[in-house]
Amino acid sequence: MRKMLVVVVVALLNCTLASLVAAQEKATPQEVVAKVREAAATLSKTHDISQFNQKQGPWVWKDSYIFVQDCDKKIVAAHPMDPSRAGTDLAGVKDAKGRRIYPDVHHLCSEARGPNGVWIEYWWPKPGEKADSRKVTYFLGAKGTPYIVGAGIYDDKETIAQLQKLTHKK
Repeated sequence: MRKMLVVVVVALLNCTLASLVAAQEKATPQEVVAKVREAAATLSKTHDISQFNQKQGPWVWKDSYIFVQDCDKKIVAAHPMDPSRAGTDLAGVKDAKGRRIYPDVHHLCSEARGPNGVWIEYWWPKPGEKADSRKVTYFLGAKGTPYIVGAGIYDDKETIAQLQKLTHKK
């Protein structure tokens, strides 16, 4: 009986630890904001988008990554998870429900270039899954360039209004 109890306790601890590790692998909204701001500042200095096409680079972390849009050309400029997306027309990108993610590219770019950036939401399957999930993405302009930088997370709880408040904090 004692051995059985030990086995059950060890199994429960393993499940708990696995859950904690999985939870730690998810990027938070705060991390997204910090990484996007860092990436925008870096891009403003270097003007080098190639660094954002590297899957093993510093701009890919946990379950998120930085990608870059070119507002002058209205295209995807860099995407580390799928570099073949570079050159894709932003107006044609649709979410998992068939809705255009960027219905007004000019408005998105204008908002992203503001001092606080902008959050948007859309439906996209999580990597390795087929089911649609709500994804929220934060964009911020890279000063002195035609680019806006973005990163997102899968989140069913935070509203866009709550996320915008997060980006208005100093």
